[in-house]
Amino acid sequence: MVDYLNLAAPNHFNLPKKIERLGDLAYNLWWTWHHDAGKLFSTIDNAFWDEVRHNPVEFLHHIERPQFNAVMDDEAYMMNYVAQMDEFDAYMNSKETWFTKEYPDVLEKKISYFSFEFGLHESLPVYAGGLGILAGDHLKEASDLGLPIAAVGFIYRQGYFSQHITEDGWQETGHFIFNFNEMPVQALFDEDGEPLMIAVQLPGRDVYARIWKVQVGRVPLFLLDTDVSKNSHTDRQLNARLYSSDPEVRISMEIVLGIGGVRALHKLGYAADVWHMNEGHSAFLALERIREIVVEGKSYDEAKAIVKKNTIFTTHTPVPAGIDMFPVWLVERFFYNIWPELGINRDEFINIAKQTVEWGEFFSMANLALKLSDHANGVSELHGHVSREMFNYLWPDRKKEDVPITHITNGVHTMSWLSEPMAKLYEIYLGPDWLDHIDDPAMWEKVDDIPNEFLWKVRLEQKQKLVKFLKDRARKQWLTEVKHPVQMIAGGVMLDPNVLTMGFARRFSTYKRGNLILRDFDRLLRIVNNENRPVQIIFSGKAHPADEPGKLIIQQIYRAAKDAKTGGRMVFVEDYDMDVARHLVQSVDIWLNTPRRPNEASGTSGMKAAMNGAMNFSVLDGWWHEAYNGRNGWTVGDLKDFDDSNQQDNYDAGMLYDTLEKEIIPLYYNRFGKGGLPEEWLGRVKNNLRTLSPQFSMRRMLKEYMNNLYIEAMK
Repeated sequence: MVDYLNLAAPNHFNLPKKIERLGDLAYNLWWTWHHDAGKLFSTIDNAFWDEVRHNPVEFLHHIERPQFNAVMDDEAYMMNYVAQMDEFDAYMNSKETWFTKEYPDVLEKKISYFSFEFGLHESLPVYAGGLGILAGDHLKEASDLGLPIAAVGFIYRQGYFSQHITEDGWQETGHFIFNFNEMPVQALFDEDGEPLMIAVQLPGRDVYARIWKVQVGRVPLFLLDTDVSKNSHTDRQLNARLYSSDPEVRISMEIVLGIGGVRALHKLGYAADVWHMNEGHSAFLALERIREIVVEGKSYDEAKAIVKKNTIFTTHTPVPAGIDMFPVWLVERFFYNIWPELGINRDEFINIAKQTVEWGEFFSMANLALKLSDHANGVSELHGHVSREMFNYLWPDRKKEDVPITHITNGVHTMSWLSEPMAKLYEIYLGPDWLDHIDDPAMWEKVDDIPNEFLWKVRLEQKQKLVKFLKDRARKQWLTEVKHPVQMIAGGVMLDPNVLTMGFARRFSTYKRGNLILRDFDRLLRIVNNENRPVQIIFSGKAHPADEPGKLIIQQIYRAAKDAKTGGRMVFVEDYDMDVARHLVQSVDIWLNTPRRPNEASGTSGMKAAMNGAMNFSVLDGWWHEAYNGRNGWTVGDLKDFDDSNQQDNYDAGMLYDTLEKEIIPLYYNRFGKGGLPEEWLGRVKNNLRTLSPQFSMRRMLKEYMNNLYIEAMK
């Protein structure tokens, strides 16, 4: 069999031989979590690097020879080039990894990981939000630990969407048209030089998908693309954008991902021993695997038992409304020719995942995933409880606590989100090998050794960087777009790095209550405009294009940001992406999160802010329910629940204002320590670093997946 796994088109950069391996680096996202490797591109032309959204492939295609010559004559640049390439080669070729040391008896086993989206970097915007960012971090940490994983997803030719906020505060959407030749993706070809493809059956026709590859350190990510000439115009658009609201398009995409993804791995010669579904979008993969075994001669029940043993399902959804469900009549139309191949009849097929609700019978992708997996987990301790209760109906003979859904709390990939100055502090005070012990709580006790003046200096530098970033963005908009001056103020041009700064950035949906802090606007104005102890609040995020209530929340916030009464201290940063996210989590003093309990399955943005020295101020939901210890942050509200949502919001908002006025603001501005530093505040920051950084790292999370789920599925 041809090794398609490593068969990709070579890069076509015309690079000087002395630095030609920049091309290798451009096609491996390893550089995105190594600060000095990224400088190999930015140093050549920093302004153009920003212009191309930090896309190294497009960047190298357009840099002129004199610019290459300039850096080749720079001794410091060439020393860094040699050092980074040596580090990259050592990383990629190492046979000594955590996985090889801990699991030498299963080195031949392989894991597959399916997700609808992957958030790896802003240069590859094929992600919508938290699910994709988590999946991207999952792959990066799997690479660092040496886990034998290959991932499968979609490449979206128009990405998610770009966001523009009108003068009136309304979200308008735009779309990219990607040129894959100028992105860090590689085409795969067969022996005849043709694009490597798979096919799936949809009603009345075959649909083809070609396979692209993204290299994430040691981990390959294969992305499916139906935009090929063999398909009809309609089918070529299946993966144009994320999350279509058309159920026929949606089920088609999920068939391509699940069934087509299994066929893609087979075609690539990747024999997976573990099949991990990140959410239910890919659950059809279990049906395809059962079908393959039935075709070989097993019964449906025998095949199902085999498939269940090595299939893992991670649910991220704490409410039934968030689960993909298709009308039974639609499933019948798409699968009428499949159940005979499974050796079952129509009713048996539908009953695998049937869910009856008051408006009809549906086929639930979560039910399908749970019924065909022996291993299932939620993404926080609280979400585990919620999931067991929500899916108890699938095990009616069991008590809620005995429902077979465990939990593994999410984490974040440290070096993807940690600022360079904080990383240097850790290297000095935690030790040069601190990255090898990210998940070790004992090592993090050493944060007490960091002098307060150094920690405060880094935090201030990070806020200065954020202010410059926002001013530069505003200046570019002023030069290229028709903008009212008030919009420039709403974009952050009046921010002050010396002021207590809060950040709120996430998808805008109603349950996240992005406007909760506006509930008593007059009281908020008194808080932000206190001349002795002012507060700045930075908002960012997108509402789904079909979410009108979410757009209204953005409009309310944007109008408040434009209101002269806020004094330029309320800001909305449009077109939220991973670049904006990094600047925010690395810089703000307080990370605000106000979801309606218990609708936040986990949340990870607060984890990213925490390891950079920001303090969390959050509802006791998702990860914060198990993270908060009374000294490492604050809570919005408490565990008191009201039946009336309006009453709940009033209660939570009142406690939010009280905590700000009576605890957070005084603590930040009390500068009675040596050198005029807020000693008690910095003490809490260190408590935050000690308790949250190791526990909510992606390294801890991946080790738990390996130790608790992957190894069981392998056996």
